[in-house]
Amino acid sequence: MPGPSVPSPAMTAPALAPFPDLPAHAVDAAASHLENVLAIAIEHGPAQHALVVFDTRTGLARALVEAYRRTLPQADFLDFDSVEHAEVLKRFRALAPQDLVVLVQSTNFRLEAFRIRVELFKLGLKVIEHVHLSRMPGVQGEHYIEALAYDPAYFRGVGRALKSRIDAAPYARVCGGGEELRFASKLEPAKLNVGDYSEMNNVGGQFPIGEVFTEALDLEAVNGRAQIHVFGDTSYLSNRPEVPVTIVVERGRVVATEHATPAFQQVLDNIRADEGEVWVRELGFGMNRAFTRERRVDDIGTYERMCGIHLSLGAKHGVYPKPGFRRKDARYHIDVFVVTDAVYLGEECVYRDGAWTV
Repeated sequence: MPGPSVPSPAMTAPALAPFPDLPAHAVDAAASHLENVLAIAIEHGPAQHALVVFDTRTGLARALVEAYRRTLPQADFLDFDSVEHAEVLKRFRALAPQDLVVLVQSTNFRLEAFRIRVELFKLGLKVIEHVHLSRMPGVQGEHYIEALAYDPAYFRGVGRALKSRIDAAPYARVCGGGEELRFASKLEPAKLNVGDYSEMNNVGGQFPIGEVFTEALDLEAVNGRAQIHVFGDTSYLSNRPEVPVTIVVERGRVVATEHATPAFQQVLDNIRADEGEVWVRELGFGMNRAFTRERRVDDIGTYERMCGIHLSLGAKHGVYPKPGFRRKDARYHIDVFVVTDAVYLGEECVYRDGAWTV
């Protein structure tokens, strides 16, 4: 006689504290924003199928699911916590290229060795991924929804203008809090995350969007000081010290700090233990105006879009291969957010008073 059935991992949801529903106006806003995302950024049309895979563990997840039910009335909806993993994979593989998959995840869905977004892109599918929603409770959920607003003139216009200036700049400077960080070399060709996929192999990705990023062509040409007002801690959460942490950078490496908190020091200690030294790599130009120094969300991967400058600490940056950096040895890419009063590309000021000026 067979023993008692054991639920599959897909049917065993992590225990989360109760998350109340978001207010009705937030759901209405989400539906309005997602309608623009679907029509303009994703270019999802009536001839294409859509599958929404979701959970209902958090108020933000439930709000997004309701918004998608309004904006994708013909879509199929699949509750990840109520089905076996095999059924989810089966439904993915039944879709045709250019169909859409939406993932609404209070944590992030695990399907054994199946790397969901990567594998969906391999199938030629469009993807909208909402992830780690449980890290953004209460009013943070409303900030997240505000960040979904898609203004193509702003994102595409400012994004392309920044890219053209980044690609042509002989050097760059980030000034803030009386400190200056200098990038005394040309920058790598900038990459865009602005909801324009016309020149990309894949359509979609993690939302909200809004970023242009690069790094120094010569990593050792980065020198100076910068104040860090938020950093990603060892729990992947936005950690805001009471006093910004100052990092001292010499030849592309963090060599000293001032006002470092124990949590920030732990990040540096972890990087040094595994990589030997702390490199500064990504120079990120965040564009999403829903997130500022004061209006934050706890999920660091979402807050990365905040309007301002962020850097990455650690040797890992797969987009820009560099001599001497082997993928298997580079383990860390920790986002840190710089107190920014002005940004210069060459002699042109492209950021001031909390906004991009191009």
